[in-house]
Amino acid sequence: MSNLKVVLTTGDSDGIGFEVTAKALHKIGPQKGVQFFLWRCEDASKKYLKLIDEKFTRITVDDFSEALKVEGPYLVDIASDLSPAEWVEITAKACYQKKVDAMATAPLTKTSIQESGFKDLGHTDILKRISKTKNVHMGFIGEHFNVVLATGHLPINKVPKHLSFSVVAEALLHADQLRRKLAPAIAKKPIAVLGLNPHAGEEGLIGQEELLIFPNLKSFAQEHEIPVEGPLVPDAAFFPVNWKKYSVYVSLYHDQGLIPFKMIHGQDSGVHVTLGIPFVRTSVDHGTAKDIFGKNKANPSSMIDAIRWAIKLARQH
Repeated sequence: MSNLKVVLTTGDSDGIGFEVTAKALHKIGPQKGVQFFLWRCEDASKKYLKLIDEKFTRITVDDFSEALKVEGPYLVDIASDLSPAEWVEITAKACYQKKVDAMATAPLTKTSIQESGFKDLGHTDILKRISKTKNVHMGFIGEHFNVVLATGHLPINKVPKHLSFSVVAEALLHADQLRRKLAPAIAKKPIAVLGLNPHAGEEGLIGQEELLIFPNLKSFAQEHEIPVEGPLVPDAAFFPVNWKKYSVYVSLYHDQGLIPFKMIHGQDSGVHVTLGIPFVRTSVDHGTAKDIFGKNKANPSSMIDAIRWAIKLARQH
């Protein structure tokens, strides 16, 4: 059986991506049946390269096609003069073409992507374009609970207009895909779908969205054999007593899910999984943190989780 090929992109050169990736690789070490490929800029910190070298035998190339020719128990180090956005695009194409098995990405600013000449607004848009996928959702796996976002980077004033039964139903299908990949004790629990309005609309007294979406959603869930509860009252849904009740929370907009997720998990755990594309992509759940670049203060926990989940999901794929 051939090794799984897992590609790591280290994001903006003036962010913490390379630092957290190096620290994560040092923590994880070589994995049986896995070959790592590491994209980084040509002038990446020698200190962190030495950290990687404490655990891995590293072979350096300057081209991805050359990297794929390397066989053996090596970490393939791609010292590239391309932009980080191009690393993501090239890797996504390789995943889509089944030349590699998974990708785990460090943070990359939308500004950096635009400056590379891309029209895409983020990693997800690059992945959607390469895989020709229309409906993609952001999922987040944490130590305490898991979240899927029904809508992504939408201005808050556009969320109600964008939400519909079909939008939430598609998110529910992807949340169910995530549920089935979790540990059996968690996977057997229902998915919780949050309401949009205060008090989940209070039977239409505070907004109509819940009345328009949820009656059809329950019958849709039954038809697809998805265990579901909702609409949950948003301000009470994430109480600790509820964490063990549900396998996944479906949040109807970005901050509804990510404020509680990041407040609870902080920098100690959490991994972003792209749901709906035909290959495995995981990512850290934090940003570039350029204010601490070069200060050796970055916490690698999310990247450790991202790499471990990339391997786990690739083995299930």
